[in-house]
Amino acid sequence: MTVVGRLAAASAGVGIGAGLGGIGWFYSGVLLDTRREVVYPERVLGVTRGAVSLAESRLTRQPGTWGLRWAGGLARVGPVSAVVDGAVRRPLLGGDVPVAGTAAVLDTGPWDPDPAARGLAFDDVDVPTPLGPAPAWLVPGGSDTWVVAVHGRGGSRREALRVLPALHALGLPVLVVSYRNDGDAPASPDRRDHLGDAEWEDVEAAVRFARERGARRIVLYGWSMGGAITGAFLDRSAEAADVVAVVWDAPLVDWRATLRLQARNRRLPPGLTPLATAITSRRIRIDFDRFDLRRRPPAVRPPTLLVHTDDDTAVPVSASRALAAAAPGLDWALRYVEVAGLEHTAAWNADPAAYEETVTSFLSEVLAPWRRDGTR
Repeated sequence: MTVVGRLAAASAGVGIGAGLGGIGWFYSGVLLDTRREVVYPERVLGVTRGAVSLAESRLTRQPGTWGLRWAGGLARVGPVSAVVDGAVRRPLLGGDVPVAGTAAVLDTGPWDPDPAARGLAFDDVDVPTPLGPAPAWLVPGGSDTWVVAVHGRGGSRREALRVLPALHALGLPVLVVSYRNDGDAPASPDRRDHLGDAEWEDVEAAVRFARERGARRIVLYGWSMGGAITGAFLDRSAEAADVVAVVWDAPLVDWRATLRLQARNRRLPPGLTPLATAITSRRIRIDFDRFDLRRRPPAVRPPTLLVHTDDDTAVPVSASRALAAAAPGLDWALRYVEVAGLEHTAAWNADPAAYEETVTSFLSEVLAPWRRDGTR
């Protein structure tokens, strides 16, 4: 190759590298952005005789019971009753009623705004976190085993509303927490999402709050990034010894695998993920190795129920499968349940009764020793 040719190739390489670096920085910025934008990709075609018709899409065909959310409204819709000529018909089970032409989204959460929507008494409380008071719901119960419920990234406390009645029926007090940057709790000093690497401290504060109010044992319940947050808590917190059970729904148990999946969803170059993770590591000083729980399991590993759907486009089911397969060798009593044909955190939506039976039977079994010895 001539000198000119080598210079041209080098310039092209620098240009490509700079371009990938710029994309990597942008992707890292998206990952760390704490702003949340609600999008409404679906369209209401019409409402007749207690049913709603939606433009056919992969999401509107999802089985089960869902929320239908639009700007200013939320309805509860039942399983698909018909798909005809590009229209998906679902019964309206309650809530608000949309009008034709409304832009909407199918939401895993069918209720707003708080536990009263499920017929449950609760108290609004503030958990004193390292960054200041973080609001939480406390649904009382007669047991001294408390559930601390942790929602996912971009979610809110309402994520727990689906399962609150089932947990309440077991007599378990439930503390549904917020954490830094989620819209309710204080912002982090750098205004960046820390992907579980700092948020676990707010869960630690919630566990201490529960202990100060009489909790003797803790059950952690986490959805999506709530899995990464509670996993970090189990690895790093002195309070983790009080945790006697964990329930994870579509948990993030491998950040790199999750970022690879999300990069594929965005049709980004395969080599971008390592670059974006390296940039993110420098920006927020996160060690992604600590968030691969199969290779780096947490120091405390209580009996765990892990539920995941096999059509999850947000958090890869493959990571949960790999963790479940490795669990016996990690001295981790982990029970894995996979649900077919559903999107992210939608296992409850597919069959609420079956999901709740899975959760309550697991918790009843794990908590049975304390019930038998006379403690609550």
